[in-house]
Amino acid sequence: MSRPVVMVSGASRGIGAAIAAEMLDAGWDLSLGLRDPSCCPLAISERVMACHFDATDAQSEREWVSATQARFGRLDGLVLNAGVLSRSSVLDASEAEFDELFGINVKSPMRLAQAAWPMLEQGPGRIVTIASLSGKRVKSAGAGLYAMSKFAVVGLTHALRQAGRDSGVRATAICPSFVATDMGRRASGTDGSGKTRPEDIARITRTVLELPSSASVAEIPVHWDVEDCF
Repeated sequence: MSRPVVMVSGASRGIGAAIAAEMLDAGWDLSLGLRDPSCCPLAISERVMACHFDATDAQSEREWVSATQARFGRLDGLVLNAGVLSRSSVLDASEAEFDELFGINVKSPMRLAQAAWPMLEQGPGRIVTIASLSGKRVKSAGAGLYAMSKFAVVGLTHALRQAGRDSGVRATAICPSFVATDMGRRASGTDGSGKTRPEDIARITRTVLELPSSASVAEIPVHWDVEDCF
């Protein structure tokens, strides 16, 4: 029996790289989407392929999905992890910044899900979106535009859950607060000490991906500390 296969976007570093390593250790084959495939965090092998993926280029998304199908012939998990950060309030944001942020954080995950859906239905497989607690609440003015995009990602996840109701494709939004990655350190203005580790999110992702379709999990909020609401 062939091994399960997962696609992970934005896998060159941070949460994406940690998820890739976790899933490889768990016995999954990997199709990793990277802007620069030469920056793959894992050794290329029979079980690991690295493909060019640019969240601003729909053609690269379709080619990545096609390459995955040609190589492995199946897809059991899709991790929509790639994203960018904004520190703009809704009063300061330009239309160009809005379009770029939503293009990368929302439109690209939707297009990838659309392209991969026929393979996921065969499993049925699961989708994990790496959203954010900023998709559940807005903590500051400077988080405003980013939070809007992450609220949309959480909404996308729920829409995918509904779309997969009959076929068994399940979708889960994992919503962390600050994570000790380069992006997380920039966002928090700290060195990341004491914050949630990328490996923590990777373990949660693996748990979700390995659940049967009879266990539908909508959202998983994750905080490094104790927050009033989460």
